Amino acid sequence: MTQSHHSHYDAFVRNVRHSSRIELSQSALKKNINFLQKKLGPHPRYSAVIKANAYGHGIPQMVRMLEQCGVNHFSAASAYEAEEVLEYCSNGCDIMIMGILYDQDIEWAIRNGIEFYVFNYGRLQLVLEKAKKLKKKAKVHLEVETGTNRTGMTEPWFKKSVAFLKRNESHFQFQGVCTHLGGAESRSNQFKIDQQIRRYKQYLAELKKRKFMPRYRHIACSAAVLAMPETHYDLVRVGVATYGFWPSPEIYYQHLQEVGKDKDAPMNRIISWKTDVMDIKDVPKGEFIGYGTAFQALHDMRVAVIPLGYSNGYPRGQSNNGYVLIRGRKAPITGLINMNLFMVDITDIPGVEIGDEVVLLGKQRNNTIPVSSFTNYTQLINNEMLSRLPTAIPRRIVK
Repeated sequence: MTQSHHSHYDAFVRNVRHSSRIELSQSALKKNINFLQKKLGPHPRYSAVIKANAYGHGIPQMVRMLEQCGVNHFSAASAYEAEEVLEYCSNGCDIMIMGILYDQDIEWAIRNGIEFYVFNYGRLQLVLEKAKKLKKKAKVHLEVETGTNRTGMTEPWFKKSVAFLKRNESHFQFQGVCTHLGGAESRSNQFKIDQQIRRYKQYLAELKKRKFMPRYRHIACSAAVLAMPETHYDLVRVGVATYGFWPSPEIYYQHLQEVGKDKDAPMNRIISWKTDVMDIKDVPKGEFIGYGTAFQALHDMRVAVIPLGYSNGYPRGQSNNGYVLIRGRKAPITGLINMNLFMVDITDIPGVEIGDEVVLLGKQRNNTIPVSSFTNYTQLINNEMLSRLPTAIPRRIVK
């Protein structure tokens, strides 16, 4: 890693303290990767999906941690994210853009050896011109439409694209042919996923016929990695499971059946989010707490003021609903979550002092707050909660 990488990484550290902090566990990540690699076996390449600021964990930190675990392929949603990965990864890493790459950034991608999806036949001509100009091969993945109807080319355009790549082989590296399985985490979608896999195989058959195969065939997301071995092919794109979350309860139950256990924790959350008690207040019976009349004290209460709110990524939906951990015990939220403050009930937690550690997400003594507590157990929304954690919160790697 060059010197400049580090200085930029440390530029996040200000002289004054931020109102909260995130800790990332290297040992938990190692556990997750080992478990997933075991499911995959030696052949498929592990690509860590680091879109949405690495699911809120922080791209600079996660790239460093993942490389420690031997992962050196990263999937980003945009050129903007890919550029951040490029800044923090070591020289041997590969970066793939699955989403938006503007025309004016194609040259940058080719120059830096960045792989990117092409889902539009019209784009190939422009990529060819840039590759010729730079005298460097463009590393492209053709994304095909199989039934998610997002991005991806239909069969006629795919055939034209393959012919185009074959004609201009000296300027392209045919890196991959891929699709996205929309909703693989839910059994109710299985008929759709099966249809997608069938359609994908038709595209592969076309390539076989033309004797023109890419380096990687890839369609598997976290759910498919965990539950559908037939989708593993040559590379897998692992998002939420990398960070220690099951894509859905169903996938977790399927795992339990496979290992014949009632419960199992082969993966762990790697993120913890903490802050400190800012102030303590005694509230007489009958008084209101916070904005409006959302919470009224039914008895004399003691509350702690917490120095963050919805502008810091703490969901407003937790108003009168969620809890934090102080001194290892649950302190319920009282009243509305403000933009940068909220209050919690500490009446029954003796000895709380200003400056005490507050856990918003993670473990304190024998209690844990899971991400699912923010999302009423709809696992799919984990991603939303995490990806909204502001970049400004300092993130520190711990053992």
